[in-house]
Amino acid sequence: MKRETGNYITISRIGDEECRAFVPYPLPPKPPLEIDGDLQDLIDRALLALGRLDTIATLLPDPSLFLYMYVRKEAVLSSQIEGTQSSFSDLLLFESEEAPGVPLDDVQEVSNYVAAMTHGLERLRGGFPLSLRLFREIHRVLLSTGRGSEREPGDFRRSQNWVGGTRPGNAAFVPPPASSIADCMGDLEKFLHGQPERTPLLVKAALAHVQFETIHPFLDGNGRLGRLLVTFLLCAEGALNEPMLYLSLYFKNRREKYYDLLQGVRMDGDWEAWLRFFVEGVKETSELAVGTVRRLLGLFEADRKRIQSTGRALGSTLRVHQSLQKSPIATIGKVSRLTGLTVATVNASLRRLEELGIVGELTGRERSRRFGYLKYISILNEGTEPL
Repeated sequence: MKRETGNYITISRIGDEECRAFVPYPLPPKPPLEIDGDLQDLIDRALLALGRLDTIATLLPDPSLFLYMYVRKEAVLSSQIEGTQSSFSDLLLFESEEAPGVPLDDVQEVSNYVAAMTHGLERLRGGFPLSLRLFREIHRVLLSTGRGSEREPGDFRRSQNWVGGTRPGNAAFVPPPASSIADCMGDLEKFLHGQPERTPLLVKAALAHVQFETIHPFLDGNGRLGRLLVTFLLCAEGALNEPMLYLSLYFKNRREKYYDLLQGVRMDGDWEAWLRFFVEGVKETSELAVGTVRRLLGLFEADRKRIQSTGRALGSTLRVHQSLQKSPIATIGKVSRLTGLTVATVNASLRRLEELGIVGELTGRERSRRFGYLKYISILNEGTEPL
């Protein structure tokens, strides 16, 4: 269905070039969404997949280990969509001790994303509402250091921005003028809290993501924060107990279609096409995450059995293996601190794990060596190759 989703405001005119900014109408769309039987069936299947994902977290012996790594994978992917070239391994090296050779600006941006996500979830769990104040707090953390730190972290923009092109006049899309941001974001906040009417959760998440990206309320970091919004909303409304759904890999692999559908909403009001794409992403991403959990559980158990079959220094080697599930790239010193074992014992255990093909030394050096849990890193690395 075609519908108007906003209006244009002329913000400047230079010679024959007129620049117009798009101001979206408040949600929900009017006329209402047309959700036919096929689309409703897809929504129902996505909700079932989301429920399975939430349930499988209970099968993990320590869900925090998986979440620690999974959050970092999402940070890498979401930042890659914005153009960073940092890889998953780069981030792990950056967070380990002394990481020479890691692209600092890119990986700092990814590390900030992890911190922003953690801050937002802690605030929500503490009872703080999903609100404009929280958006600003998260944005302040997201752009706290490194690239973008001079772009007014934590403040809605006071100047015009644009998407694509070299200036507003030749941009692919020009968001609302700064003077409209407060009203647009205020309306979005009301929609998130069920005003003027309640909206089913997945539909709400789909609509809110587009609206946030269309408003583009900050000078930088809008894409990353707009993707975080989906996860925060699902957690805030109880669909997920843990932040285990991240759509960045789905969006990254369909980047052109993703941007085309966002623009299709703005130009033609085609919310239904976007909703179908979004819900399919929730279903596919949930199923992929469940598969990843099962593969990791299988890997940990298979490696544990291989370690037990050696019969050599079993207790210490299992403790080192357990520590590498939390920190799959680590120095001997770090493993020693995590396990409480002596450096000599850790060294011997890592050597046994190397012989089993579970662990690999990553630097090729005699000093300041780093070891990696190879298959674990490989599983989580899937899809994180820079664009």
